[in-house]
Amino acid sequence: MKSRVYFLRANHRENDDILAQKTWQVTEPLVDLSALDSSSFVALKIHFGEKNNYGFITPSWLKTLIKFLATRTKRLFWTDTNTLYTGLRSNAAEHLQLAAQHGFSQENTGIPVIIADGLVGRDKYEIEVHLPHIQKAKIASLLATIDYLFCLSHFTGHILTGFGGAIKNLGMGCAARVGKLEQHSDVHPWVKTKSCRYCLLCRAFCPTAAIIPEEGHVRIDDEKCIGCGECLAVCPVGAIKLRWSESSELIQKKMAEYAWAVHQGLPLQAVYLNYLVKITKDCDCMSKERHFIVDDIGILSSQDPVAIDQASVDLVNQQAGEDLLRKLTGINWEIQLEHAQQIGLGSREYELIELTSE
Repeated sequence: MKSRVYFLRANHRENDDILAQKTWQVTEPLVDLSALDSSSFVALKIHFGEKNNYGFITPSWLKTLIKFLATRTKRLFWTDTNTLYTGLRSNAAEHLQLAAQHGFSQENTGIPVIIADGLVGRDKYEIEVHLPHIQKAKIASLLATIDYLFCLSHFTGHILTGFGGAIKNLGMGCAARVGKLEQHSDVHPWVKTKSCRYCLLCRAFCPTAAIIPEEGHVRIDDEKCIGCGECLAVCPVGAIKLRWSESSELIQKKMAEYAWAVHQGLPLQAVYLNYLVKITKDCDCMSKERHFIVDDIGILSSQDPVAIDQASVDLVNQQAGEDLLRKLTGINWEIQLEHAQQIGLGSREYELIELTSE
């Protein structure tokens, strides 16, 4: 049986009140408010955006959803995990400050922000999964105590996985630091020395001091490298390379297995929303604005993370008239979807139900 994916056309330039109503309209068919009561913990899992990047989902777009959920429970909050790479989102103290700067605060939205894996990402909960690449998933400990999860994803391209949507937000975004490390453990970048300008920008962003200066160029210490990919993202001339076929395939499969741990391994109900607006080649972890690769498409919802990601990719590529994500990233993005389906995370077969604005 095909999984249902609801779809409503939307544009980020629309009034915030309209987008809030559209968010609720596309979510409502999947939410049973009667299943919630005053004891229910409800998490809105979202990326709060990197400094100087404003592609993230605006909190005001969720205000109608919050209003309805708040009629059933006051145990409602925003959440995300700390990052593997350095920056303001690598620890809870600065992460919370950045979230507040981007509008995610008790004062602005009426609900608090809780970082799911603690001060520096060490608070974890282990789930035995016994899947092909992951035996025991290490997820953020907070997730083991919630009853309802709204996984809110800004759909974009991605330098390592081809695209980032529900599966990435669930698998990588819900992992504790040690879980992120496990997923990145097969990523091994190297330096094309003839192209290196010796600007040392990569060294400034490396969280483990794995970038070693040499005469006129840098090299990467494989023993120190954790595979976070930050150096690839910041190099202005593309001098840092990756063995894409091997590294991307493994990280996509591990990410899907971590997503399975959250979706299937925990006793929670989950709803997935993908926002296909402000779509860029790279994810919102990039600390700068990027141009949009296609026009805004809309908002999707589903209870199946695989189906919603497949539908998102299809809509982007249909609008572009080609496999744009593969063309721009050079990544076989189908790996994560194929593997996710094989392990039982969800189905790539879906029924797209387009709604009309109320």
